[in-house]
Amino acid sequence: MNIKEYMQRLGVQARAASRLMAKADTNARNQVLLVIAGSIRRDKDTLLAANRADMETARAAGMDAAMLDRLALSEKSIATMAEGLEQIAQLPDPIGEITDLKYRPSGIQVGRMRVPLGVIGIIYEARPNVTVDAAGLCLKSGNACILRGGSEAIKCNQALAALVKAGLRAAGLPEAAVQVVETTDRAAVGELITMKNYVDVIVPRGGKGLIERISSEARIPVIKHLDGNCHVYVDDEADADKALSIVENSKTQRLGTCNTAESLLVARSVAAAMLPKLADMLIAGGVEIRGCDETRKLVPQARAATEEDYYTEYLAAIISVKVVAGLDEAIEHINKYSSQHTEAIVTENYTKARRFLREVDSSSVMVNASTRFADGFEYGLGAEIGISTDKIHARGPVGLEGLTSQKYVVLGDGQVRS
Repeated sequence: MNIKEYMQRLGVQARAASRLMAKADTNARNQVLLVIAGSIRRDKDTLLAANRADMETARAAGMDAAMLDRLALSEKSIATMAEGLEQIAQLPDPIGEITDLKYRPSGIQVGRMRVPLGVIGIIYEARPNVTVDAAGLCLKSGNACILRGGSEAIKCNQALAALVKAGLRAAGLPEAAVQVVETTDRAAVGELITMKNYVDVIVPRGGKGLIERISSEARIPVIKHLDGNCHVYVDDEADADKALSIVENSKTQRLGTCNTAESLLVARSVAAAMLPKLADMLIAGGVEIRGCDETRKLVPQARAATEEDYYTEYLAAIISVKVVAGLDEAIEHINKYSSQHTEAIVTENYTKARRFLREVDSSSVMVNASTRFADGFEYGLGAEIGISTDKIHARGPVGLEGLTSQKYVVLGDGQVRS
């Protein structure tokens, strides 16, 4: 296979499909999502079998636990994929919406209309649910997409791609609106991220190495986050029970996700009372604690934390812990060490909560809630195509609006400029 010719062909087909998708009506775009959702529920056994085959290959290749966790499907996660598509279908159609329409002194009206981005290239590792989430969001927002999943999920991705294509056919929409790259040759990625004539934006989802490579080599705008070094700060006015449950859920519910807490900060005035309880809970859950000197005095089992620990996204049963003077030092620490993904404060003080929301420079900031909520599905977006920590039009979980742009529209009645 000539990779360059193959990818160029996908690009040509995607560009043509994007023009048809941009003018497809809302009903057709919603209908295809519901058809695909029904097919996923109907064919769950086929999808689980394909996933098992991928998992066996991945284990034989020595894939680490975090990646295996991302690769695995269950009946529940398959149902969630279908539910995500159904939620997307129920969301308001953003395409064609005109906002901020205002009269100017000349008599014209000026506003902004929401429009699709065009063709979106999505490059991802492991998670086969990305195939469905990405297809659903791109179709609803009137875009076409080229999906390049990892070789470790090739069988499951191909099974999902077949369901998507069948759904597009049934709805009378172009099959090329969603194309899954069939080759596992890594050269395909190099082609995809440089096809400026055919692809409008790239969304990488995967490990830091993949995203760094895409960011440095792409000739197309990239929506991305590099890693998820998320923090929970337990304030001196925190409710102890809330702190325990929020820290436990943020860290231990799933270890291999980008919204898992990797760092815990505790206010000094409550550290003696609260940190040992928090530590006991984490240690009972199999989590290794790496802490500052004050932490180690209160938690003898803790290892000494290095400067690098405070920057690290572990994706493992490890958490860094630091005792801080209070809110000011917590905010300073977070803004220095975090990856600007998701941070949470546990406090009953409204003023402190408002300061934390305002001053912490991350894409999601939470009060008295687990960092695990930083997710498009949980935010009511139906699904997400990724999380952006860049300060561009899309920040945080990227749903429908993040896959659109706005153009200015002018409504006149014969006005000419003097």
